[in-house]
Amino acid sequence: MLLYNNNEYDLMMILGFIVAGFLALFSAGAVAHPHSFIDMNTTFVAKDQKLVGLKMVWVMDEITSADLLYDAQNAKSDSEVWKKLAAEVMANVLGQHYFTDVYRDGKPVKYLNLPTEYHLSRQGHQAVLEFVLPLAEPQPLAGKPFEISTYDPSYFVDMTYKDKTALHLPPEMAPQCKFSLMTPKPDSSLQAYALSLDKNDAPSEDMALGQQFAQRVTLQCQ
Repeated sequence: MLLYNNNEYDLMMILGFIVAGFLALFSAGAVAHPHSFIDMNTTFVAKDQKLVGLKMVWVMDEITSADLLYDAQNAKSDSEVWKKLAAEVMANVLGQHYFTDVYRDGKPVKYLNLPTEYHLSRQGHQAVLEFVLPLAEPQPLAGKPFEISTYDPSYFVDMTYKDKTALHLPPEMAPQCKFSLMTPKPDSSLQAYALSLDKNDAPSEDMALGQQFAQRVTLQCQ
């Protein structure tokens, strides 16, 4: 990730927790990284033979979602309550540069500081954040592959795609593009280290712990 803040409380706020209640988020038995889990779903967004963004859907685990859903109560999905919560969550995600790295030919692809759209909703007992990450400059589809990773640098939050079915090519990209999903297999010592961390522990920045557990999506178009 290009820029980030490793402060543990900031990372929890990225998930939109309310300051007064977020300490109750985790169960007493939670002692190892990661403490929170997000299932991701991403659709590539293209226009005029150029990649213009990524449409992301993040489904938070039930414990992570608890405070958000409590604050929302029974408010309607289009109410000001949900809009306010969505803005708070999105603001903190933006503060961490969407938790996302996009590289092409070894160089970072820049993106805009504001999403073109975003939305927060309820899915049973889980909170769902949806947003479009817009690239600063549309990128020609043909050429060098795109390398995309989404992760929490501290590995406090586990952000993963269940499998390749969580990634989608729109019809206009399907004939000329293909993608792959690589899930790393950290060695046993690194896994043991992550398991040893308490929720109040922060791994060394030099370790790039979250990056070592991060999945990598490769998008190649002809």
